Amino acid sequence: MGVVARDESRRPGVTISFGERFAASDQFDAIFREGMALVERTAAYLDGPGRKEAKTLPGPAAMLYANESMRLTKRLLQLASWLMIRRDHKEGKIGADMMRRKLTGVSLTEPGRISHVKGFDTLPDGLRTLIVASFALNDRIVRLDLAMQVQTEGQAGVPDAVSGSTSAAASPVQAQVARLERAFSGRPRLRAVQTGS
Repeated sequence: MGVVARDESRRPGVTISFGERFAASDQFDAIFREGMALVERTAAYLDGPGRKEAKTLPGPAAMLYANESMRLTKRLLQLASWLMIRRDHKEGKIGADMMRRKLTGVSLTEPGRISHVKGFDTLPDGLRTLIVASFALNDRIVRLDLAMQVQTEGQAGVPDAVSGSTSAAASPVQAQVARLERAFSGRPRLRAVQTGS
């Protein structure tokens, strides 16, 4: 994952949390900047060129533009919320409990695909580019969200790597591996699924 543990964390019995390491890394800062830049680009497009382009579209394409621009906006607002909550925790503005409470209000969606958008080719290039970029960012954040939920040693009950049941005796490392495998598989388990969003 590109996360290097300090020597002190290599002691027997010490579990390394991918989430804690990633959230504190330069990689998180990079994806935060990328996400916020995409939000700004989208707002600028929808308020400017996009509004003009939408007026020239025929009826069905205009309706599709309205629907997809709303879905794009909703998707990016959820992603931006996730990024800002994680950033606030990283910077010490909120504690772990508050972060978890706030994240329950964020609805990440299943990784989207262009094939879910019927009539995609009829949309203006600018909107299509933003939709593709938002799907890519969404995919990355959904996987990161699942990976960053890896339980660390000392938490009550660790999901068994095979059955998914909770067992205090299960190895924390096995639990982390199982969670990461689910996070990067083709069918992650999500809090909310909205096809086409």
